[in-house]
Amino acid sequence: MRAFLAVAEEANVTRAAARLGLSQPAVSRTLAALERHLGIRLVDRSTHHLALTPEGAAFRDKAATAVAAFDEALDTGRLRHWPLRLGHAWSAFGPYTTPLLRTWQERHPDTPLELLRIDDRTAGLTRGEVDAALLRGPVRAPGLVTEVLFTEARVAAVTADGPLASRTSLRLADLAGGPVVLNPVSGSTTPELWPPHARPAATLTVANTDDWLTAIAAGRGSGVSAASTVAMHPHPGVVYLPLDDAPGIPVLLARRDGPGHPALPELAALAREIVARG
Repeated sequence: MRAFLAVAEEANVTRAAARLGLSQPAVSRTLAALERHLGIRLVDRSTHHLALTPEGAAFRDKAATAVAAFDEALDTGRLRHWPLRLGHAWSAFGPYTTPLLRTWQERHPDTPLELLRIDDRTAGLTRGEVDAALLRGPVRAPGLVTEVLFTEARVAAVTADGPLASRTSLRLADLAGGPVVLNPVSGSTTPELWPPHARPAATLTVANTDDWLTAIAAGRGSGVSAASTVAMHPHPGVVYLPLDDAPGIPVLLARRDGPGHPALPELAALAREIVARG
């Protein structure tokens, strides 16, 4: 599985072999053996540039989860102080981020809470990179258990020197006349946020929050985000305004179904407590 993951990430057997410290034939034999064991083709070798088959793409997340779990089980240092890895794609726990981290440190000093930003719709959860994740909006990935912790208002993000920046608030229709910048990798805004008859005239896709902010600041379009983005991601070229007619966005605590980190129940309880405190 390590050989397969290296090939998947490098898209090249030679580079994967160098990364693993193995010969190219050894990696090729290992990959072929894995395919025989599974009874499916994982890699399409018919093109000049190596690519995963649909089955290979589906298997990649399972392989990453399995390898991460194996490495974690053999790490005796982590067994003594097993960190709880909490992923997020952007804005973390919003205004509750600092209280969550501080209170956890006070109550659970022997279990470090690691907050990790991962630009992925599930913030690395489905790939086994984190134990739990703070997510926004509906998540359709299979095998996850989610709990709504609170709901955030949505805001519009517009170019600081653009014609909309002087307004006190906006409506979705105000944004639909020009390009809307979308982050399909980890964002929660899609054209479906607008009514079917009034969707944006054009969209621009980016890969992460930083590129989203840069595109808006450059005047390439406007955007929609959660209210916590205002404080968590300020930008001199972007003005955030209330969005009067947009529905709120749920903030979720997600984990994988089944056994997980033993401190997950305490994390969920503390998150609920901090939200209740306000």
